[in-house]
Amino acid sequence: MANGRETTMNILILGSGGREHALAWAVKQNPKCDRLIVAPGNAGIAGLAECAGIDVMDGGIVATFAQENAVDFVIVGPEAPLAAGLADRLREAGVLVFGPSAAAAQLEASKAFTHEICDAVGAPAAGYARFTDAGLAKEYVRRQGSPIVVKADGLAAGKGVVVAEDVGSALAAIDDMFAGAFGAAGAEVVIEEFMEGEEASFFVLCDGKNVLPIGTAQDHKRVGEGDTGPNTGGMGAYSPAPVLTDEVAGQVMSQIVRPTMAEMAKRGTPFQGVLFVGLMIKDGQPRLVEYNVRLGDPECQVLMMRLGGQVLDLLLAASEGRLDQARVNWADDHAISVVMAAKGYPGAYEKGSIISGLENLPEDSLNMVFHAGTAEADGKKTASGGRVLNVTARGESLREARARAYQMVGGVDWPEGFSRSDIGWRAL
Repeated sequence: MANGRETTMNILILGSGGREHALAWAVKQNPKCDRLIVAPGNAGIAGLAECAGIDVMDGGIVATFAQENAVDFVIVGPEAPLAAGLADRLREAGVLVFGPSAAAAQLEASKAFTHEICDAVGAPAAGYARFTDAGLAKEYVRRQGSPIVVKADGLAAGKGVVVAEDVGSALAAIDDMFAGAFGAAGAEVVIEEFMEGEEASFFVLCDGKNVLPIGTAQDHKRVGEGDTGPNTGGMGAYSPAPVLTDEVAGQVMSQIVRPTMAEMAKRGTPFQGVLFVGLMIKDGQPRLVEYNVRLGDPECQVLMMRLGGQVLDLLLAASEGRLDQARVNWADDHAISVVMAAKGYPGAYEKGSIISGLENLPEDSLNMVFHAGTAEADGKKTASGGRVLNVTARGESLREARARAYQMVGGVDWPEGFSRSDIGWRAL
């Protein structure tokens, strides 16, 4: 889009989960959006956009598809295509894209790289050491003691992190990672000190020079009530995060985000896209847990619910290098998203079970069910993943939003699914 001259645009969103359904829902509300295509999409997304079955990991295919379909703007949802250089390929083809280069995506693709950047700018983060040898890693763990955190260095779809309560669990995690439990992601292992405090997520748009915060959220990583059981990709989220006060957010920007962005630009790899800043906050002091280079899932769902159609304008400003002129119009509201998952998740689960009752649920600015892992079979919605639905609601208070969300959960007829009944408990 040249300087906003064109009034409407063809937009392509890449991805197939709840994050992409929420992005599509918000973008579609903007009058600038004319034709909306999501690749590959899912059964829920098909209700509001065209779905295209193309390989989003192949930059050449995506670039050709964008040119053949007169796409004006591409929004990349997941991290794997970014780490593989998809945004670089699109930029080479002259396609406007929201998402960082492969070099800048290392902020998520390599834990060791992020620590290197934090060390260079003195950003507060966990103490760490990196290893390519299991024996040396184990010696280090025995010296440090527990609790301790063991991470696969590379992309492991949110699963390559073990918070070890005892030394034995840490040693087992090291063995697993070097034995290939997370594929190439575990060829190098980063071991970090265990940080105490409350976790929160902070989202900042970046255009290579300028930064603009677009919201805070907290997610529930563990599968069971009261945050118990194994880690998952996230069982629910809410926004805003009370622990991320204006004062704490100011510290995050001045001590962590701005120095990181300046260092990336100095290295010749300016960051353009969204920076997901995972934080641990204790006694009002934030420390960095990790960076991601895309919107969180399920955090994106609550942010989109609160931001609505202005999201497209903000993403365009980031992609066109004019974030210094952009503003976020926040309503004083709250949103919550409850994940409905297939029984057995995050372990083994069955696919293909039928989900009923969705057609009777409201779909408006206060209530939405975003599809994360669904397919269509014989005119019926079926479960095709572990995390299947994101039941999302907005309200003047978190309590009101939560009541709305759980009322919708009650309207979903899916015996093979489950959800946590306590999403938002920390804030309430």
